[in-house]
Amino acid sequence: MTDSFSFKSQIAFVAGQIETALETHLPQPEGEHAVVAEAMRYVALGGGKRLRPFLVVETARMLGGDIENALIVGCALECLHVYSLVHDDLPCMDDDDLRRGKPTVHKAYDEAIAVLAGDGLLTHAFALLGCEDAHPDPSVRAKLVCELAQKGGVSGMIGGQVIDITVSESDRDEALITRLQAMKTGALIDFAVKAGGIVSGADDATLNALSAYARDMGLAFQIQDDILDVEGDAALMGKAVGKDENLGKATFVSLLGLEEAKEKAKALGKQAKGHLAPFGEKAQTLKETVDFVLQRQH
Repeated sequence: MTDSFSFKSQIAFVAGQIETALETHLPQPEGEHAVVAEAMRYVALGGGKRLRPFLVVETARMLGGDIENALIVGCALECLHVYSLVHDDLPCMDDDDLRRGKPTVHKAYDEAIAVLAGDGLLTHAFALLGCEDAHPDPSVRAKLVCELAQKGGVSGMIGGQVIDITVSESDRDEALITRLQAMKTGALIDFAVKAGGIVSGADDATLNALSAYARDMGLAFQIQDDILDVEGDAALMGKAVGKDENLGKATFVSLLGLEEAKEKAKALGKQAKGHLAPFGEKAQTLKETVDFVLQRQH
């Protein structure tokens, strides 16, 4: 039985640690270009579940890695994730006015500053991974940089976004949407758990088990997103709901139906937990993260 109170306390605690670290490590507004640092801090601070950096930290904790290193790596991942949200929200992409309960960056500032703030966050992610605070071993830092570049690039998140905006809805089946979401959403979740392993010196077998966990949980996460777009509360989610249906977008819910989508997410959650068997009781928090993903309301 999941102790939801202790898990919620832990995810809130790590989110607070990430917030403090971001507050320290994000650029400070100064000079004639201060507005871009202001916009970066506006969007990166004070919101979000911090699920991805939480996975970095808790995977490192499970494997006996250095938590301070993991927090910096988690901050780098959060910077890259937030950059993707800023760009996704732009009028040329998803055209959203609300994110994490407040106006999107192009609404709070303007489109040009939103583009540059996203660029700034993306660049800063790699600056954080390259610093000694991420890991004392330069070869480990290089591995983290290469891994994040791959997961955030054309074979990962960006490639998934391209499929999402170029492939017509009528040409989308379950296999294509699964591949799209493995790239667009799952790739960064995969980086999160693998990064926790990399900073902990994990071997290839361990990293492969973590990737399998991330693959199934990442897909469950996306299916839950699709479910929330149908059943979610906009006030809780901090963004508009019902957009996919209004746009006639092919999703797991539209293809499978609501109940079958829920069953698929549940089955994926069970599979994800199964991949953690080699880690025994040490994996309890990562198992509870699966429950959190499936039960979340925002």
